[in-house]
Amino acid sequence: MKRLLYTADHEDFRATVRTFLAKEVLPHYEQWEKDGIVAREAWRAAGRQGLLGLAVDEEYGGGGNPDFRYSAVLAEEFTRAGAPGIALGLHNDIIGPYLTSLATEEQKRRWLPGFCTGELITAIAMTEPGAGSDLQAIRTSAEDRGDHWVLNGAKTFISNGILADLVIVVAKTTPEGGAHGLSLLVVERGMEGFERGRNLDKIGQKSQDTAELFFRDVRVPKENLLGELNGAFVHLMTNLAQERMAIAVAGIAAAEHLLEITTRYVKEREAFGRPLAKLQHIRFEIAEMATECAVTRTFLDRCIVDHSNGELDAVHASMAKWWATELQKRVADRCLQLHGGYGYMAEFPVARAFTDGRIQTIYGGTTEIMKEIIGRSLLG
Repeated sequence: MKRLLYTADHEDFRATVRTFLAKEVLPHYEQWEKDGIVAREAWRAAGRQGLLGLAVDEEYGGGGNPDFRYSAVLAEEFTRAGAPGIALGLHNDIIGPYLTSLATEEQKRRWLPGFCTGELITAIAMTEPGAGSDLQAIRTSAEDRGDHWVLNGAKTFISNGILADLVIVVAKTTPEGGAHGLSLLVVERGMEGFERGRNLDKIGQKSQDTAELFFRDVRVPKENLLGELNGAFVHLMTNLAQERMAIAVAGIAAAEHLLEITTRYVKEREAFGRPLAKLQHIRFEIAEMATECAVTRTFLDRCIVDHSNGELDAVHASMAKWWATELQKRVADRCLQLHGGYGYMAEFPVARAFTDGRIQTIYGGTTEIMKEIIGRSLLG
């Protein structure tokens, strides 16, 4: 079906993204996978190309365009290229809204220009060794010392954790914490007591640095409180819809791309003297995946339009996230199977997509959490 989502301007931007990928990402990607981290120069190159801070006001060096469709184009093209390691979506779509909507004027002038040039790489630190989706269980705490906070605690599974120059930390600022006692504190590279642990060894997305972070009596200036004191829970809930949409967009793009390469493969690969595509079972598999992708794409495109218009609610964002990522997981498994032994070889795109995409149903809120949000909205 012809997509009606994008204008000529969006397609021009898509061409720019593809050029960037071909020049600045794909020639270096295998090395980044081996190194377990993306070169900082790639982030600066993204800044020069105008791929960072798309929604940031022009006065701070951004693109000045809040249209989420540009972010969707970025997610689609990076997914199709098999290059999730340079986490522009995390930077733009997840961290960006915290800075643009919550930061004071002084904070914006301090942080946003570097955010847009790629000189300041960002992360958000919510997950702890004993607290994942349950924000009530966060133990990292900040004690008020007058003109500064003293931050103590540990975080894990933090994307961009090694590269990050600016980390938004979710911490208890009251003894009880929870929905009414969490705040967002911005920790900057070089603050005494801020230490990075291991660059964690994941099964996929090898080049995307994911780390443990430790805070031992870190002095965080009062000027680095982001948003309202004890208001983090509301701030987090407000921004989760966009995070989940970004993940969902990558999910459907991955499923569609896997279907494309698998369709080509079964046309070329022969078994028992004829192409796999001539076998009824193979045709049924392709037909089922194509239909599932088409139906999902239609729903996702509608959600993108609603989100761009400020009309997408948390329930539909949750529906999009769980459905698209579970489809991605299912399609990756079936496409690997159709590739046979070659699908298990790391040099085949389907193998990398299988491992890179597995995290999609987990981060940003697990499938189970998404279903709980949807069910609660319907049943109370």
